[in-house]
Amino acid sequence: MAAPDGAAPPRDAGDRAAHVGKVWLVGAGPGDPGLVTVRAIEALSQADVVVYDRLANEELLDHAPAGALRIFAGKEPRRHALSQEEINAVLVEHALAGRNVVRLKGGDPFVFGRGGEEAEALATAGVPYEVIPGVSSAIAGPAYAGIPVTHREVASSFAVVTGHEDPTRPESRIDWEALARGPDTLVILMGIGNLAEIASRLLAGGRPATTPAAIIEQATTPRQRTLVATLGTLARVAEEQHAVAPAVVVVGEVVRLRERLAWFERKPLLGKRVLVTRTREQASGLRQLLAERGAEVIELPALEIVATAPTETVRPAIETLARGGYAWTIFTSANGVAAFFRHLDQQGRDARIFAGTRIVAIGPGTAEALRQRGVRADLIPEQHIAEGVLAALASEDLAGSAVLVPRAENARADLVEGLRQRGARVDELRLYVSRPPEAPDPAALARVRAGEIDIATFASSSTVRHLLQLLGGDPAPLARAAIACIGPTTAATARELGLHVDVVAERYTIPGLVAALEAYVAAHREMGSHDDA
Repeated sequence: MAAPDGAAPPRDAGDRAAHVGKVWLVGAGPGDPGLVTVRAIEALSQADVVVYDRLANEELLDHAPAGALRIFAGKEPRRHALSQEEINAVLVEHALAGRNVVRLKGGDPFVFGRGGEEAEALATAGVPYEVIPGVSSAIAGPAYAGIPVTHREVASSFAVVTGHEDPTRPESRIDWEALARGPDTLVILMGIGNLAEIASRLLAGGRPATTPAAIIEQATTPRQRTLVATLGTLARVAEEQHAVAPAVVVVGEVVRLRERLAWFERKPLLGKRVLVTRTREQASGLRQLLAERGAEVIELPALEIVATAPTETVRPAIETLARGGYAWTIFTSANGVAAFFRHLDQQGRDARIFAGTRIVAIGPGTAEALRQRGVRADLIPEQHIAEGVLAALASEDLAGSAVLVPRAENARADLVEGLRQRGARVDELRLYVSRPPEAPDPAALARVRAGEIDIATFASSSTVRHLLQLLGGDPAPLARAAIACIGPTTAATARELGLHVDVVAERYTIPGLVAALEAYVAAHREMGSHDDA
């Protein structure tokens, strides 16, 4: 994520300097980036400036153009990056300079988000603006905890109340005693610091001490935790369990439904901090599967793919392939598929060039990369390694057969040597090199070095080697993490480099790796070692 800190000229400054820009007051939702609206993403894609809060998921900033100026305006108790007046001034200043501004706010802008104050400032300055509502944590937090704020048989009304009023007011405007006798369900935002007083006043208003209550921390995120109490024990439970903001407090009979309806906190990898080391282009599939299972995904691509083969060195092989000169073409990875097809495209060729050859794909990921480009593999060995290819071709007479192998420069020699021992004439195309990234994400690398990872995943031997290079050759930061490898070859590399391997997928695929992780975590939780899993 590119996030320039200094002043940046607006896009098309010359075209828009003569008129006022626009401001979008955007609700970022409660924390889960999947809950942001389509309209919010559209606004972010047009932003020259993004002013964002502490509770807005920073993943959403990736929807803004790379050159957009990003301004942090987060507020924490007793510590504000910018005052509200300063935020208002920043919005007006950039808009009057002709820039499009997104004000990205956690939850909904008009639900205790001071969006009304910002809208007033914009209206006073004559700046055009649009309000894009967001999913409020007042609804989403209880929903993710398995608590419906209304239920036909339990609650027909609810109220959303702030537990933290304007500190400059001499007295509270909230009539807690009246609320105790009013709505069936009370949802209290920003109330962790005042729970004792809030509970006391609700009890004084007649709400029974046995009324179920819940505190939902970090709602809708992988760090969500729900504490269940009663109104009478709410403040004590919060203190004993060290409840922290941000949190949503729910008071009402609907909390009893959580026992049956809790779903999010039952996700198999909830709260696990899982490191993904694949290239950024390849990480999305693994990231999605992990996130769907509740994991907090930390991406630190441990390798980047750099093309190394000039066109003139590849052209003879492509011409031979076009003439049907290769009996077999063997693709060893999705990266090899992508690299080879780039050369085909540069030379005006497409999938039809494979009409005269039979194709081997090592692994379903490689086969899928071919399928997406209109090519179906003739053979996918059961073992997704070089030895598996040689075993799968055992019944084939390779003597004198021409075989094309497009792959990485630093690939293992076993496959090519094995083919040549069988009498094949092998043309090995070294198309690219995988290497550690020149500019790894500093925040992700810092978290790894600090030992904050619960599970580290490796989908290739090169990701193991390169991650350790990024760590200066020291495996110590991964000492407390479970190490999960996609197959035995990757696992062997990890062990050789000093890592203890805890998980090896039985199916050498990304879904297989995730399934193995689920089984591992479940087994450790059953044994009572949740913190170690």
